Amino acid sequence: MNTTQSSIQALQQQRLLLELEYQTEKEAYRQQTESIGVGRKVKRGDAWWPVRYQRSYYNSLNQLALEVTRTQDEDIEHNFEFGRPVVFFTCDADTATAAGGATATAGAKGGKGGQGTALRYFRFTGVVSYVDGDRMVVTVPDGTPLIDLQGAQGLGVQLSFDETSYRLMMEALDRAIRGKGRLGYLRDLFYTPWHPAKDGSRGHGMRAETLVFQPMHFDYLNPTQEEAVNQVLRAKDVAVVHGPPGTGKTTTLVEAIRETLMRESQVLVCAQSNMAVDWISEKLVDRGINVLRIGNPTRVNDKMLSFTYERRFEAHPDYPQLWSLRKAMRELRSHRRGGDEKWHQKMESLKSRATELEIRINAELFGEARVIASTLVGAANRLLDGQRYNTLFIDEAAQALEAACWIPLRRVGRVVLAGDHCQLPPTVKSIAALKAGLGKTLMERLVETHPEAVTLLKTQYRMHDDIMRFSSDYFYGGQVESAPEVKFRGILDLDTPMEWIDTHSELGKLAAAGIGTAEANSSLFTLHSSFREEFVGESYGRINKSEAMLTLLVLERYFERIGKQRLLDERIDVGIISPYRAQVQYLRRLVQKSAGLKPFRRMISVNTVDGFQGQERDVILISLVRSNDEGQIGFLRDLRRMNVAITRARMKVIILGDRQTLAHNPFYRQLWRYITALKENNYEATLTDSTDCGATDYDNGNGTVL
Repeated sequence: MNTTQSSIQALQQQRLLLELEYQTEKEAYRQQTESIGVGRKVKRGDAWWPVRYQRSYYNSLNQLALEVTRTQDEDIEHNFEFGRPVVFFTCDADTATAAGGATATAGAKGGKGGQGTALRYFRFTGVVSYVDGDRMVVTVPDGTPLIDLQGAQGLGVQLSFDETSYRLMMEALDRAIRGKGRLGYLRDLFYTPWHPAKDGSRGHGMRAETLVFQPMHFDYLNPTQEEAVNQVLRAKDVAVVHGPPGTGKTTTLVEAIRETLMRESQVLVCAQSNMAVDWISEKLVDRGINVLRIGNPTRVNDKMLSFTYERRFEAHPDYPQLWSLRKAMRELRSHRRGGDEKWHQKMESLKSRATELEIRINAELFGEARVIASTLVGAANRLLDGQRYNTLFIDEAAQALEAACWIPLRRVGRVVLAGDHCQLPPTVKSIAALKAGLGKTLMERLVETHPEAVTLLKTQYRMHDDIMRFSSDYFYGGQVESAPEVKFRGILDLDTPMEWIDTHSELGKLAAAGIGTAEANSSLFTLHSSFREEFVGESYGRINKSEAMLTLLVLERYFERIGKQRLLDERIDVGIISPYRAQVQYLRRLVQKSAGLKPFRRMISVNTVDGFQGQERDVILISLVRSNDEGQIGFLRDLRRMNVAITRARMKVIILGDRQTLAHNPFYRQLWRYITALKENNYEATLTDSTDCGATDYDNGNGTVL
């Protein structure tokens, strides 16, 4: 079998697995719509109810937009973001709090109709334009029954199944399978490993080609960051920047983009999520680079909006004239008379002038920009039709399905991927597709097939050396070292940077945290006698209330040791992480109720592992939740998530979990031994095992937050 046949077959396999994932997610959405009550959807962050209809208008892209605000549950973190499809519904209070059942099913099947039922869906689908706090703007089709929405009682909005993303990914795979020229060459290269010959001869396979020039020096980069930038500049085909936690991946990528722009007029920069696109775009703007952001940002503020396509389009001097033409066209349509030749002539004239103006504005906006930034799926936007770029940069590439990466790859000559496949993976809901390889990202594939194109960043600037060392040894072969300025920094003298409070042990429950039983009983919280996990709802998740209470007691005691004034003066920030969303929401409620933590609430963030990706805090507490006799730990087996959780901390990590349950897994056994060795000042403790970043167990999905 030749190289081309092999790569085409591999992509055909990818497409079959993507189809399986599509069917799995579509069926899961159908079941959720029919059986899960509105109240639970709200708690999961998949719905807002009730919402208040505010206004409707045509935006600068001539799309009908309507604005709504949520009036309850403002503290629940939601999953709405730009580009996601949504549906509107009406619902009474009884149905919203019900578990679902026949009423919800009838409404789901009845479109806007479902007449006589308490839950009714409107027949149109909208798309989120942007979300800002409790305010959301949704673009909807022309002809949407706005009067019905305005007068609806108990109006709500929920996420809909995203057909568009799957369609675009499948189309991208089809193009890559049929690809000729540069696209076909990259396809074959990515799937054909290079095997250098041991005797010094040429070797065999396909090698990622590079230019030859003297390395450039950058005073503000460390040696491996400098090497990575030079690797990017030399690459003819592909380069990979592997950035473990705290190693300055974004700094390196921004410098690589800046240097590339010294040689090219324009580059395309993409990432899997809107948040990642916003982050890299903001850093580029800070360096004085003209960025044109396709799509609206996650964080809606003046700085972020200033480089979006929509805001730039509105600010163009020709826009008022275009707006007038569009308004005239809408008014003309509303007074249409059949068979009126003059009407048709006038409409065609207005259309022609509007199209000419729009083309002129777009040409100027794209001509001025040095960086075009979008999500991977957003790279299919019609605004980019016909555009070609020499270089594509993909940030957080290890979180993206390979199929999504092929969407922008059709527009470019070479690609630079940056990320860390030892941290958060892409979400795959079909366990069968996951086991068959759908979760394997393009970055992982290139690390395996073309290690000559990979640069590992080896100096981290975030955390105490004892926190980094376990991650470095287990996930990165011990190659990551701590910068001198962070190596020994801590909050308290003689403090152990990592602790594990074993909730299985009665001593571990209270005494190990320095909390006496009498003190615990006098606290705001009364600890349950059992630290066992509980299951909340059929598909909602797991919770361990006693462990959550203990987590806050431990934090209060640690704050007492630091001192209130120092906490406030130095703004010591804290992250509380749990892999389970139900536990996160329970912890948030406890934080709000805690009198002892009231002065420090602004310094405390509570979220899932995914919610903390790319962030860091002085102190991290991790509530692992799982506690059972069978040793079942679910998606805690995806060790990459634990790598993310632990490495969010700068100076202190406190893990709370049932050692007996977790010790069935060798990773957690070794983590316990490592932390015990630190406590006993045995810093030479070594690992008996390590991993090449991949999670080999597939229980309960690969980390879908429950």
